[in-house]
Amino acid sequence: MNAIELKKRLQGFALRIIKLTEKLPNNITGRTLGNQIIRSGTSPGANYRAACLGKSDKDFLNKLKMVEEELDETLYWLELIILSDLIKENLLSDLITENHELLKIIVSSIVTMKKKINSDMNKSNE
Repeated sequence: MNAIELKKRLQGFALRIIKLTEKLPNNITGRTLGNQIIRSGTSPGANYRAACLGKSDKDFLNKLKMVEEELDETLYWLELIILSDLIKENLLSDLITENHELLKIIVSSIVTMKKKINSDMNKSNE
């Protein structure tokens, strides 16, 4: 998957999170979880775009780690929404699957970038 495709996929994920928050009940629990998940679920796309503009490989890596953290946090809020019976699990299963897949892609990119940075460091020390 190239960067343009991943940007679009993360943006689509953010839109699905936005639509989800609109379906949460207008009570203290719904509003609180909605506020949390809207922040964590929309930020991976923005952070990935920032990563693509990184000034160095290390900068890119650090921003990718932020994307990973936000996706993991979003998964937590999705789980809490299910556990608190705000929305049934079967209605969120596709969104959770997409969250897991995006996490795998980002983690794979992090591993690849770490290898590249380490390789570049080893070459410069020779």
